[in-house]
Amino acid sequence: MKNKVTISNGMLMVIKLLVVIIFIAPFYISVVYAVKSPEETARTGLSFPTNICFENFTRAIEVSNFWGAMKNSIIVTVCSVLILMVVGSMGAYAIARNIKKRRYQFLYYVFLSAIMLPFQVVMMPLYMQMKDMNLLNTRIGLILAICGFQLAYNIFIYVGFIRSIPVELEEAAYIDGACRFTTFWKIVFPLMKPILSSTLILNALTVWNDFQTSLIIAQKDSVRTIPLTQYFFFGEYNIELNMAFAAFVLAMIPIIILYLIMQKYIISGVMAGAVKG
Repeated sequence: MKNKVTISNGMLMVIKLLVVIIFIAPFYISVVYAVKSPEETARTGLSFPTNICFENFTRAIEVSNFWGAMKNSIIVTVCSVLILMVVGSMGAYAIARNIKKRRYQFLYYVFLSAIMLPFQVVMMPLYMQMKDMNLLNTRIGLILAICGFQLAYNIFIYVGFIRSIPVELEEAAYIDGACRFTTFWKIVFPLMKPILSSTLILNALTVWNDFQTSLIIAQKDSVRTIPLTQYFFFGEYNIELNMAFAAFVLAMIPIIILYLIMQKYIISGVMAGAVKG
């Protein structure tokens, strides 16, 4: 019996180590290529570098207009996350508290179906609509497009969490003279802190790393975000692999810091929204 337990624990440990390696490998590859010279990369492959080449970072910043792209990414990410948090929570509250009414049920299922809608289906209509509204190559157009695609997922998560909040708390507020708007912001919204914290980091990750929507909307250098800067390192006849990874490592730093600050809320918040509803 002890031998079976020992073997089982050993297999479980091996599986855990494999999972850790799978998740750490991309970070290792990125850092190794970012700090190697092209000559050493061609000679040693994925081995750890013997000499740190910081020139990759400085050249990547100069070639790709990195700070301008960083500015655009920060603006788009912050604005999109705030809009999704406010609009998504308010819309989810209206649906959650009227879910038994047919029109709200229909609206809820529309949002659910939107989650499963592939981006390729709406790619051309999105481009034409943004062009007709003069929102191509603008931060506002990019923010609105990203929020439109992310809103359905946020409402789905928020509805499940709000339905777990006792209605009696709101009824007590109504008795004290509070209106529905005040009740939401004073009673319901503060109770949504776990799920709001979770969706904040998930939305930030999605918006920061968005490539498809940015590729359609942000075609000019002045409004390009960080994911689009990778184009500068892949030409028709040459590839600046080390500079590309250097820019990638620099782009990871802000979102990793945000993740480390708020990681404790991710699992608890998502589970709360998915299970309690």
